[in-house]
Amino acid sequence: MPKLSPKDYEKLSAIENPNVHEFIAKASDLCHPDQIFVCSDSPEDIAHVRRQAIISCEEEAILTLPGHTVHFDGEYDQGRDRQNTKYMVPRGISLSKALNQIDRQEGLAEVRGLLKDSMKGRTMIVRLISLGPTNSIFTILGLQCTDSWYVAHTEDLLYRSGHS
Repeated sequence: MPKLSPKDYEKLSAIENPNVHEFIAKASDLCHPDQIFVCSDSPEDIAHVRRQAIISCEEEAILTLPGHTVHFDGEYDQGRDRQNTKYMVPRGISLSKALNQIDRQEGLAEVRGLLKDSMKGRTMIVRLISLGPTNSIFTILGLQCTDSWYVAHTEDLLYRSGHS
């Protein structure tokens, strides 16, 4: 069974950058999701992401404020865990001694090990984002593959749409 529906394949095909296709293919090969949903930033796709965040219980609808949701982090998930946060730096480079640094290649191997098969039985949500106006030379474009509907929904609050 294909991971991309015909509709999601069409949305992905609309992106003319082969680096985007390669990144998504590598993420899929590493994480092995059952399905891939490509968010085109259309009102229908945004609504789908929000609905899925509620259905998956990652968010709750606020009944007194239609269209609004709330998300609660776990009591132990408050802020950055400095002891376990690692900063990947190229070999031979050193940042502040206060930072928990790791060689970039070693860190990438560790992350890939953690991500291996992490999305089995789940849906990979693909979001393209823009940090800044899409027509500015200073804008940074981003691509995220996640299996969290809450994270995908939060992208709408933090960034500008980047699919189109």
